[in-house]
Amino acid sequence: MQQHDNLIGGEWTPGHTYSPNLNPSNLGDTIAGYTQGDASHVRAAVAAATAAFPAWATGSIQARCDALDRIGTEILARKEELGTLLAREEGKTRAEGIGEAARAGQIFKFFAGECLRLTGETVPSVRPGIGVEITREPVGVVGLITPWNFPIAIPAWKIAPALAYGNCVVLKPADLVPGCAWALAEIISRSGIPAGVFNLVMGRGSVIGNALVNHPGVHAISFTGSVEVGRGIAVQCVTNHKKVQLEMGGKNPQVVLDDADLAQAVELSVQSAFYSTGQRCTASSRLIVTEGIYPKFIAAMQERMARIKVGDALAQGTDVGPVSSQSQLEQNLGYIEIGKGEGATLAGGGERLKLGTEGFYMSPALFSESVASMRINKEEIFGPVASVIRVKNYEEALAMANDTEFGLSAGIATTSLKYATHFKRHSQAGMVMVNLPTAGVDYHVPFGGRKASSYGPREQGRYAQEFFTTVKTAYTLA
Repeated sequence: MQQHDNLIGGEWTPGHTYSPNLNPSNLGDTIAGYTQGDASHVRAAVAAATAAFPAWATGSIQARCDALDRIGTEILARKEELGTLLAREEGKTRAEGIGEAARAGQIFKFFAGECLRLTGETVPSVRPGIGVEITREPVGVVGLITPWNFPIAIPAWKIAPALAYGNCVVLKPADLVPGCAWALAEIISRSGIPAGVFNLVMGRGSVIGNALVNHPGVHAISFTGSVEVGRGIAVQCVTNHKKVQLEMGGKNPQVVLDDADLAQAVELSVQSAFYSTGQRCTASSRLIVTEGIYPKFIAAMQERMARIKVGDALAQGTDVGPVSSQSQLEQNLGYIEIGKGEGATLAGGGERLKLGTEGFYMSPALFSESVASMRINKEEIFGPVASVIRVKNYEEALAMANDTEFGLSAGIATTSLKYATHFKRHSQAGMVMVNLPTAGVDYHVPFGGRKASSYGPREQGRYAQEFFTTVKTAYTLA
């Protein structure tokens, strides 16, 4: 089994053990072994980043731009290879994996340009003869903790702005999917970025993540993952005076009104709820449907779901790959039983599948006749499980959509400009989609939510500077 090490201070550094990275489509396929770091590796990585920071923070912005552009160029040139690796380790279809790898490359190229677009302000003081300059500077050493469901795109959209704005980085990827993070680190290691500016430490979140959050030399933490872990990180960061950015859960609503184009509404609902095996924080798991279109919508969803092909993520023609892990599969199937026990009707799917290879396969599940108070409509399942809630009209649909502790993404299917406009304004979500899937966003615009979904500044696009920089105000006597 090939073995891969951490990248610390420009050197590939082994841990004490190696963990096998298994293919969820075929449990007999081991991708490679990835080292398991400990707190000593975090300390070494932070020390390397700290030493590299002064020169990187004040160095040539053209050098930063060129390095990030080289990274993006190589990712795009190797998108099929990287997309295949992604599909093999995480379970997305190969087509989705290639698309995600391309997105990672585009993110690096976007932030290569941002290196040259930093701006400030010069304003007069209220006191005569004094000038005021307002500038942005890097925060310092930044710890990045990334999830398993987007193993190359999310590391990219944290690493690229962190480096572009002059920070040094310690990346802790999800222990379930280290392969894409390691491949990205290997590309970065050859980009011309000085040793220590970027570091990779792999291992368990309870070990590596905890050490990063509590290290006094780390100035900021950007985390994407569960609400429970995120809340704990927030408390630790506030206690230790660190800047913190959190992207956490979602229970995203998709509203379908009576006037919607039925075929369009069904297709966007299927895309939102079931593709990427429902393992997206923006996935729509609550389908809120007005009573006039409700029976037709259920029937059309059942017909469309019958044509979804579940299979090996690498196989041509697969629409939905396996669930990422045994524990996630068990959780999904557990919620199927919870939904039935609460009185919802299982209108389709929800079964463990036995296919040609041993893997974590299940058929996408749809509940009908569900009500808002059910656990399946309150708790994030993070799998290909959606429930339909019947409502009387738009007003009830909007209230139902907002009746959640989360607020990441929300969608509406309608041909009414009046309702679309009202929903965009009154939806309590950070991102709103009209006649589009709730999952699927651009790389050059802000990403993030409200309520329990997000905390701190937005990610992606120019808004990323709000987290990865700090503002300085300087006064000068003329």
